[in-house]
Amino acid sequence: MPNRYAYLGPEGTFTEAALRDLRPDADDRSRIPCDGVGAVFEAVRAGVVDGGVVPLENSVEGGVTTTIAELVNGEPLLITGETAVPVEFALFARPGTVLEDVKRVATHPHALAQCRGWLARNLPDADTHTVSSTAAAARAVAEPGAPYEAAICAVIAGERYGLHSLATGVGDRSDAATRFIYLSRAGTLPEPTGADRTSLVAFITDDHPGALIEVLNQFAVRGVNLTRLESRPIGDGLGSYCFCIDAEGHVAEARVGEALMGIRRVCRDVRFLGSYPRGGRNTEITPAMRPRSATDADFAEAELWLARIRAGDID
Repeated sequence: MPNRYAYLGPEGTFTEAALRDLRPDADDRSRIPCDGVGAVFEAVRAGVVDGGVVPLENSVEGGVTTTIAELVNGEPLLITGETAVPVEFALFARPGTVLEDVKRVATHPHALAQCRGWLARNLPDADTHTVSSTAAAARAVAEPGAPYEAAICAVIAGERYGLHSLATGVGDRSDAATRFIYLSRAGTLPEPTGADRTSLVAFITDDHPGALIEVLNQFAVRGVNLTRLESRPIGDGLGSYCFCIDAEGHVAEARVGEALMGIRRVCRDVRFLGSYPRGGRNTEITPAMRPRSATDADFAEAELWLARIRAGDID
């Protein structure tokens, strides 16, 4: 059986573009669009597909709540890859529509937030409506009797659903990008590449002064840089939070492994989400970017030194 991959659909989403980047060998038959982020997670968990791609964070709007909720609370899956896709929006409508005809615009909430300035300048009287994805907006506009005149979406989506472009470059930020992750069922981790990321969720033991600092110090004293730190409510009452953390490095490296052990000692629970090659504009971390005593050789030497001390050898 050929591999099958789930992604946030319908066809034409930025997530499909991310899947094409992560699995360039996948053809149209192996790419399975799903109606919602949760459906992608469930397809991977159930073994219906071999892997899945979902958005995790946007450079303008931040974390994608539904993805983070599944990673924190759902049945565990591993992140085994990632990629960053530039987000470029256009305004598409049915053939024959002109800009002055547009009274109602459909798009995804994140896309709407990134295009408010353009809409205020060019369609100040138009009503905006949010749907599950930008491609879903394009599909809705293309349907007979559609309740919207136009959709803010990717060019690929507008063209796929037979619409025509009223305007391009409608985003307020030309450098916007979205980070996507590849999900797999539990198994062997990707091998270290020297340019990796480790993701986890830390649940602190109780709310007390310095609780977060205790977690962050586990990384700092070992020379592990953090690339993302986001708090999220646990759900059992106001004021109860866990922390979603991305760190540079691979769990197979001594400094990262020891940091995770340190966090496990000071936290009520830790959910390991994966160690995987970094995507996007990240580059390999050079030794000059790490503090002294942050290499695996340094950790190995320190371990041998402690063993000698414990054995009474102080020469």
